[in-house]
Amino acid sequence: MEWKRWQNALLAGLGASLAIALLGWLDLGWQLTLLMAPFGASCVLLFSLPQSPLARPQNVLGGHLLAAAVGLLVQGLPLPLEIKLALGVGLAIALMQGLGLIHPPAGANPLLVLLTAQSWPFLWQTVLPGALLLIVIAAGYRRLSRKPAPALA
Repeated sequence: MEWKRWQNALLAGLGASLAIALLGWLDLGWQLTLLMAPFGASCVLLFSLPQSPLARPQNVLGGHLLAAAVGLLVQGLPLPLEIKLALGVGLAIALMQGLGLIHPPAGANPLLVLLTAQSWPFLWQTVLPGALLLIVIAAGYRRLSRKPAPALA
């Protein structure tokens, strides 16, 4: 029993390492910005808890896009940064839950957007391709390691 747990843990760590390595290689080698800190947390769900509803492809992609868009929208409000940060995270969580797209790592996206002063291209140049690649890498890794995929519903 103990060995099986460690085997699963090592496989999850390997999968996450490969996913981040690929995004990092594309980041550096192709001059694309595909890495952001919340993707590391997404790897926890995608590789350690692939059966979780929070790891469903629509949750990963939808949660990241939605939360980043909220951060970008809130950024334009004439409010103090502390209020924007709180409002961005709160709205992102409410929208993810209301739309059935909860992905906890995406809750950090408004903070990232606001604290690094991102602009709209961040949404389709970093968040969209990065999340899609994580989903594809995780699906391929599950197939190779014979792990079941998350339920789609």
